[in-house]
Amino acid sequence: MTSALNQASDNSVWGETGGGSIPADGTAVIQLDPWLGPFKDALRSRYSHAQKWIKTINDTEGSLEKFSRGTEKFGFVVNENGDVTYREWAPNALRAYLIGDFNGWNRDATPMTRGEYGGWEVTLPAKDGQLGLPHNSKVKISLVIPTSHERIERVPAWITRVTQDLNFSPVYDGVFWHPPRHERYIFKHPRPPKPQSARIYEAHVGISSPELRVTTYKEFTQNMLQRIKHLGYNVIQLMAVMEHAYYASFGYQVNSFFAASSRFGTPEELKELIDTAHGMGITVLLDMVHSHASKNTEDGLNQFDGTDHLYFHEGSKGRHDAWDSRLFNYGNHEVLRFLLSNLRFWMEDYRFDGFRFDGVTSMLYTHHGIGTGFSGGYHEYFGPNVDEDGVVYLMLANEMLHSLYPNCITIAEDVSGMPALCIALSLGGIGFDYRLAMAIPDLYIKWLKEKEDSEWDMGALCHTLTDRRHGEKTIAYAESHDQALVGDKSLMMWLCDKELYTNMSKQSEFTHIIERGLSMHKMIRLITHGLGGEGYLNFEGNEFGHPEWLDFPREGNQNSFWYARRQFNLPDDDLLRYKLLNDFDAKMQWTEEKYGWLHSPQAYVSLKNEKDKVIVFERAGLLWIFNFHPTESFADYRVGIEQAGTYQIVLDTDDPAFGGLSRNAEGTRFFTTPFEWNGRKNFIQVYLPTRTAIVLALESTL
Repeated sequence: MTSALNQASDNSVWGETGGGSIPADGTAVIQLDPWLGPFKDALRSRYSHAQKWIKTINDTEGSLEKFSRGTEKFGFVVNENGDVTYREWAPNALRAYLIGDFNGWNRDATPMTRGEYGGWEVTLPAKDGQLGLPHNSKVKISLVIPTSHERIERVPAWITRVTQDLNFSPVYDGVFWHPPRHERYIFKHPRPPKPQSARIYEAHVGISSPELRVTTYKEFTQNMLQRIKHLGYNVIQLMAVMEHAYYASFGYQVNSFFAASSRFGTPEELKELIDTAHGMGITVLLDMVHSHASKNTEDGLNQFDGTDHLYFHEGSKGRHDAWDSRLFNYGNHEVLRFLLSNLRFWMEDYRFDGFRFDGVTSMLYTHHGIGTGFSGGYHEYFGPNVDEDGVVYLMLANEMLHSLYPNCITIAEDVSGMPALCIALSLGGIGFDYRLAMAIPDLYIKWLKEKEDSEWDMGALCHTLTDRRHGEKTIAYAESHDQALVGDKSLMMWLCDKELYTNMSKQSEFTHIIERGLSMHKMIRLITHGLGGEGYLNFEGNEFGHPEWLDFPREGNQNSFWYARRQFNLPDDDLLRYKLLNDFDAKMQWTEEKYGWLHSPQAYVSLKNEKDKVIVFERAGLLWIFNFHPTESFADYRVGIEQAGTYQIVLDTDDPAFGGLSRNAEGTRFFTTPFEWNGRKNFIQVYLPTRTAIVLALESTL
């Protein structure tokens, strides 16, 4: 009921609800979740707030579509005759000047004219058929501010290219990027269809090599795309693309929102990466950081026109204490133009297929999630702690993206569990396609740190994996980049620790620790994939049990690249057991491609046996059986199954091809008996070796 109504409803605050007579006032979502009933007023308020913004934008800008074309007005705009017009919003400035290579950095040579609403502009006329501003030349805006009449220089806010020369300064330079036609990348491939099942490979270009340096866009295109395709992932989520001054921030301290990070290469090379992925049928998402911004002044948005409240809230409201960064004022007309145009820019210029919105919890609440533990009580999601401007900005972003790009994918990183985050806007939702299941990786890390294997709680594991808002699609993951960061360990590191360095060669002893590590790594991933959501995510390297954490070059580690790389030489070595985990991951992804469990209805769990540590569920016509018991194997173990027939194993964590011990023979046939068991119409009997999982399918589907 929930998902059907959600799918039948328009993802627009002006759209139709799928229920016909259901009111389109923001409260229709109560029909999906009656617990929202007491919060009708808050739901109506944010809905009408979003409608009011769109009406204002329509009245003042023509439409949301035109409003989101900010790059056609602000920043550097090349006219057909070769003139270059530069516009910037800096209402506090007394005077403004464009300076750069083109005028010998003369602070007074190129004054700008003040327009309405604090906008400034200047046009550089073309000369002898050449652009008024040479391609690849450095530029800045020079502003005279009131009171002190001090001069401040800033990198233009809408600049699409910034570069850094650490031999001279860590401060970025603004660069005018408009290559001649023969040097521009021409897209060759259409966007791939929206995947029914999202199998996401979360990647960071800079670490995508075993070498001790920053990897480039070009190298990622040449070396990583084929690897990702081979593994069976159909979506890539690229991190740290928006330019960030500090490499070790992992891309989360953005200073230039329209600039693709120059440390990895040129804009044309990033376009080639995305287009090549599209040619392979792979969807590409951008990790979008609109939750906060770098507090840099010389090469960021902070104090751009000399005030602290241009793009951001004034004073403490505009500062994120935990992240040491600035917070956008989502209730400001020009800030909305900047952010919505930013989303459109990445979709249009680079042809990304959507976004994973970072730090959504911070955007939804005035406390930004700092020092707040969410109990799941609905009062936490409404009232004075909610930043309605932030909520409405996300509604406008989803409205704009889904109306212009119907196949666009938006994913919310929210730890709070905000209801209706992934419900259609016409029903009163916030309009995202997916949310991240952030509690799942936390559970695994906590249990591996604090519990013996025999203490694992099957009921609690199933609860965490299935505890998602009905009808709201969820991306499940066993571990992400957060778990790999220095100070923590990857799952494989928790499982095997120092033996990863001594016993991962096939020529070394197959110890109990390594056997446990390989087994648990596969089982954790498989149960997360099958039970945890409607999409699956893996952070690069974790698929093969990358042995080390992630730590970027910084002062504290003598600027070392030792941990800022992914050692893809490991799974490529036939003598190492990392290859076995890599092959299992590929088998898991391609089996999902065949059976499509991620876009099938949620699993039916028929057994959670605490004594035996056995979990059994059905999904997409497949029977999934897990034995988490650390020491016990079970012969002729009876499990229930709804559909009668003859079954065979399609996925076995104990397969020797994946480092297993081959305790279930390949090709074994399992016959159902028409006798009710665990609430299912039939049963079959299977052999369940300790710490293994099998997935069975009807012979007719093989």
